Amino acid sequence: MASATKTAPAAKSDNKAPTVTLIDNATGKKIDLPVMDGSVGPKVIDIRKLYAETGYFTYDPGFTSTGSCQSAITYIDGDEGVLLHRGYAIEDLAEHSDFMEVCYLLLHGELPNPTQKSKFVHDITYHTMVHEQLQYLYRGFRRDAHPMAVMVGVVGALSAFYHDSTDINDPHQRMIASHRLIAKMPTIAAMAYKYSVGQPFVYPRNDLDYASNFLRMCFMVPCEEYKVSPVLAKAMDRIFILHADHEQNASTSTVRLAGSSGANPFACIAAGIASLWGPAHGGANEAVLNMLRAIGTKDRVPEYVKRAKNKDDSFRLMGFGHRVYKNYDPRAAVMRKTCHEVLEELGVKNEPLLDLAMELERIALEDDYFVSKKLYPNVDFYSGIILRAMNFPTSMFTVLFALARTVGWVAQWKEMIEDPSQKIGRPRQLYTGATKRAYVPTTKRK
Repeated sequence: MASATKTAPAAKSDNKAPTVTLIDNATGKKIDLPVMDGSVGPKVIDIRKLYAETGYFTYDPGFTSTGSCQSAITYIDGDEGVLLHRGYAIEDLAEHSDFMEVCYLLLHGELPNPTQKSKFVHDITYHTMVHEQLQYLYRGFRRDAHPMAVMVGVVGALSAFYHDSTDINDPHQRMIASHRLIAKMPTIAAMAYKYSVGQPFVYPRNDLDYASNFLRMCFMVPCEEYKVSPVLAKAMDRIFILHADHEQNASTSTVRLAGSSGANPFACIAAGIASLWGPAHGGANEAVLNMLRAIGTKDRVPEYVKRAKNKDDSFRLMGFGHRVYKNYDPRAAVMRKTCHEVLEELGVKNEPLLDLAMELERIALEDDYFVSKKLYPNVDFYSGIILRAMNFPTSMFTVLFALARTVGWVAQWKEMIEDPSQKIGRPRQLYTGATKRAYVPTTKRK
């Protein structure tokens, strides 16, 4: 049996790109694998020829050490707490930009000039209505259906209504599909909410901005007009920005994998929504609220912090730590500020959950255990409190995440389709089942 391979850095020369040499201890065979550089971040080893030349695969559960694609959209440095979209810091975009600008940036690579932005906003705004027959699709669901279940079904069904934008090989159709998805997602999400509470659907209005339009479609009723608060609209817009894209996470990878087969864009985004629905991915802010309710009062925070440090206790601090970030999530500081603005606008002087959250954050950030393990607050820590204050039920939290993340999914899907090196996704496996064996007839089995 061949022993495990070793890695040894190959000597660099002026005439040859850097490589890593793998040595099979059993055979002595060597293979040089190219080392690739990105514009920023760690180098990667190109293992595309590994199996053909050695007969070995790599084993990487969760693909946490594997680069599945090249991308120029989003960069994360988890150790330093950095999140960049096309080179722009998320803090700067959240403070100075708006969601429509960020959408344009993710799709096209640059911030728009005034003319480009005006046209883009117009194109999105005039795609916000959905086909009238979609109403009948909603009515096929039970009233108590989870809004995410409705979202998966309705978004997947869009390909049955918009046949003129499903040809992924046509750049114009790809653009139309991208615009439709970004434009219609707030309408679809608001309709899911309205259906769940038994209220009539509200049509979008072209004179409102993206976030204001969404809030109106969610909270207006026919008996009175809904006046959109500029503060709440700004907070909603900022939440959309903070969730717009996050590199190759589970749902984005799902969209890319589905898209690699040539599936239409609506099916791909529906697949992303299904992946996001998982509690380990999109349900964290709801889990934070449940945790805060369980703690109950500030005086019980030390007790629960102690429990969180006990490895034999099943209790865990939700909203702390991140699969990628090993520093303070840069989105969390923006969300914290937004949380205060929303509560002040709504006249919430003493919000017990916010007070509890701030005390929990203070204690955790001063505790050597959490500091040493780099368990810092993430974006979900405050977002649930904001959405709760804005009267969204917890069942809608992940829907809002999906709404915002749609632009990231679309941008990543578009980049993948236009990448000449992309192939259909086909992960390999380490097989641990039975080897080939003879079939035994039923009458002879013991």
